[in-house]
Amino acid sequence: MTSNWFVNMAYFVVAVVFILGLKAMASPVSARRGIVWAGFAMVGATVVTFFTPGLHNVGLMVLAIVLGGGVAWYSGKIVKMTDMPQMVAIYNGMGGGAAAGIAAIELVRGVPHDGVTSTLLALGAIIGAVAFSGSCVAFAKLQGLMTKAIRLRAQNNVNFFLTLATFGVGLTVAYADAPGGFEIFLFFALALALGVVLVMPIGGADMPVVISLLNAFTGLAVGFKGFVIGNPALIVAGIVVGASGMLLTQLMAKAMNRPIRNIIFTPLTGAAAEGGEAVEGTMRELSAMDAAALMRYGQKVIIVPGYGMAVAGAQHKVWEMAQLLEEGGVEVSFAIHPVAGRMPGHMNVLLAEAGVPYDKIFDLEEINADFAQADVALVIGANDVVNPVARTDKSSPIYGMPILNADLAQNVIVVKRGKGAGYSGIENALFYKDNCRMLYGSAQEAIGQVIQHVKALEV
Repeated sequence: MTSNWFVNMAYFVVAVVFILGLKAMASPVSARRGIVWAGFAMVGATVVTFFTPGLHNVGLMVLAIVLGGGVAWYSGKIVKMTDMPQMVAIYNGMGGGAAAGIAAIELVRGVPHDGVTSTLLALGAIIGAVAFSGSCVAFAKLQGLMTKAIRLRAQNNVNFFLTLATFGVGLTVAYADAPGGFEIFLFFALALALGVVLVMPIGGADMPVVISLLNAFTGLAVGFKGFVIGNPALIVAGIVVGASGMLLTQLMAKAMNRPIRNIIFTPLTGAAAEGGEAVEGTMRELSAMDAAALMRYGQKVIIVPGYGMAVAGAQHKVWEMAQLLEEGGVEVSFAIHPVAGRMPGHMNVLLAEAGVPYDKIFDLEEINADFAQADVALVIGANDVVNPVARTDKSSPIYGMPILNADLAQNVIVVKRGKGAGYSGIENALFYKDNCRMLYGSAQEAIGQVIQHVKALEV
């Protein structure tokens, strides 16, 4: 009795520390502290588990922790910042896979549960398996292993009937007194297939929302498994992560002005180019020297980073250029759209890694009114988040989506690798406006050339 009381109190303490850590992550100033607190809480919960009465297979648990921790530590050390979205995706998947694995063990054991526990067992297994396979598909897309979205014929019908079959088999297996091996295998095969089929059609434009949603799925699955096996730490951590993930998903979907159901069942892919009015005009190119002169002799420059900056790994060059401009008396700030990049907070992470101070990074609501007073808006690899058709063209798939008002700046410079329409397939009307000029090339090379010309102008 005393031992159980100690374990439960210890779980309560680490749960509180974990929640405080998550709260601290809400502010850039305290985010590092929050990560440390949450990390210590997770380590503490793992240690407390070893004091659980009647614990078996301690050696296997230690081996799993050492192997898993070692792989995570090594991969975290060597991963490039440009590869962070796919790393987040696969880590999300591992959590969901672990929850599904716990469910599989419970089903194989055949221990009878009450109705509520059996239902949570089935739900946790389905959500965990979907999060695992869906995250693997997201990883493959972000890593370039899957180069295009794959949409099946009658995709939504396939989604519906596969979901129906998965839940039907899952609940049947969970409520059975002694489910057979084939039934359990069929259940997980259907759940894994569901995750693949749901995520396959989704393109890069929707990937930040998908990663956030899969993260929420993983949290919910872990929370449900905690209830099934009676582990308070898993219940608290899973439900907190699931709830915060769902809230983040809702906020990001709102930032795109698209319901979550549309993102899953009507994803933005290359086919989106078929919608919307035709864009007229021509793209006008400028040289790196002209770009450097426009910014160096301006008073206010707003930089809009996007996925192109991430792919090129140009964040350090961009910050070096910004510092040179500031030394010349130019006011420089960074504008971040909530869904820029391929994961939540992608641009914030890259700019922080480059050393950009937090007080120079602004969200859409904070900076949108400033574009009209800016001499130059420098767009680096961003596309849909600065497309003015979201304000003007009711037939466009992105109409109503809040965008950064880069087109209202006196001059707009767009750094872009080519003349393609971007991941969503929607042509960007900004590129054809009279005040916009294109600087073609990799962001790393293009900004490097601009830096050289800015330095020359100082001489």
